[in-house]
Amino acid sequence: MTTTRFAPSPTGYIHVGNLRTALMNYMIARKSGGSFILRLDDTDQERSKQEYIDGLMQDLDWLGLHWDRVEQQSKRMDRYAEAADQLRATGRFYECFESPVELDLKRKKQLNMHKPPVYDRSSLHLSAAEKDAMRAEGREGYWRFKLDLERIEWPDGILGDISIDAASVSDPVLIRADGQVLYTFASSVDDVDMGVTFIVRGADHVTNTATQIQIMKALGGTPPSFAHHSLLTGTEDEKLSKRLGALSLRDLRGAGVEPMALLSMLARLGSSKPIELAGSIEELIAGFDVGSFGAAPTKFDADDLFPLTRAHVQGLPFARVQARIAALRVPADQAELFWSVAKGNITILDDLAGWWQLFRDGAEPLVDEADRDFVAQALGLLPAKPWTTATWAEWTAMVKEATGRKGKDLFRPLRRALTGRDAGPEMADVMPLLQVIRGL
Repeated sequence: MTTTRFAPSPTGYIHVGNLRTALMNYMIARKSGGSFILRLDDTDQERSKQEYIDGLMQDLDWLGLHWDRVEQQSKRMDRYAEAADQLRATGRFYECFESPVELDLKRKKQLNMHKPPVYDRSSLHLSAAEKDAMRAEGREGYWRFKLDLERIEWPDGILGDISIDAASVSDPVLIRADGQVLYTFASSVDDVDMGVTFIVRGADHVTNTATQIQIMKALGGTPPSFAHHSLLTGTEDEKLSKRLGALSLRDLRGAGVEPMALLSMLARLGSSKPIELAGSIEELIAGFDVGSFGAAPTKFDADDLFPLTRAHVQGLPFARVQARIAALRVPADQAELFWSVAKGNITILDDLAGWWQLFRDGAEPLVDEADRDFVAQALGLLPAKPWTTATWAEWTAMVKEATGRKGKDLFRPLRRALTGRDAGPEMADVMPLLQVIRGL
């Protein structure tokens, strides 16, 4: 069975870059009838917070991306210790004592000699006595994985065939001196234990993938298939990370972006397929093909979400918005008419409040000085309530006959006087909803 996972660190709110990864893994699992795991990478207990866990679950639930089970790395520390012992027993784990300053000096020396800044394994052959001496000096040991110095190859679902020479990569640190298990190790153990068969993640993880393939094999596991999607950038090709605070899903939701607009964009962004509003997540899943995505950095513009949101919102049936309209205290006998009149003039559902306020309380009239006498005369000809869809035509016919005005010189000043706007719904439809006309 296909098993995928989304493994965010709960150290902040989920953003569009996270969502793109989650959505791809979710669709792969659902398209094949497989399993989708939400795995919380919370080994950093100082930065991981319950409010972020709650927040990311709420965001995924809002989008309709429902997981099959939740795993939490902070509850698997005994398992990581067991796996570390297994690697020590096979000679693939070794303790190191260099300080960050010493490592930085080594890197600078290698670069000055035009050599790749790869760890020199100087701690690999330390004797027990030498290690004791290091500890006596107050040094704390951390643990690296000993890579097999061979080419690491895999057929990437997006990037094509990948081949990385392990000799060009430093033996990765898997456990810090303070005992914190790092992502590269915990993720490898989890992917083996949980039977993950396919992983989609960002192209910035390619080197991690190479080392994790060896770690998984050293643990006796079979590495999954991998696909590395392009990274998102801003409209000016800047790193999106500089703006992620404004692109959290909670902020986009607060701005009125609809789930289907967001999913429709991220399910196609960076692929060979055009971005189109989908009617359902099932439609997106049916058309998803990870091989259609490219490797080039992909521009993301949050403003592009609003035309998709507008199209989604304007296509909603009354039943889907009935409760929201009722919350505005629109009379029940006018609710459906209100929706039919307002929906073509909104981008987000929150815009409904402004239209109902206009109909309920009247608008501040917009009247040009040259039209002031004309508008006053026209308002004097307005028929008494109740106003119907026929009222506009009847009234403007009387005004035309009385003033001689016609066309836009007739209709535009009256629209602006009644609604305070230059454009909007058909005025024939507006009249039955108007409770008040200011100036009368």
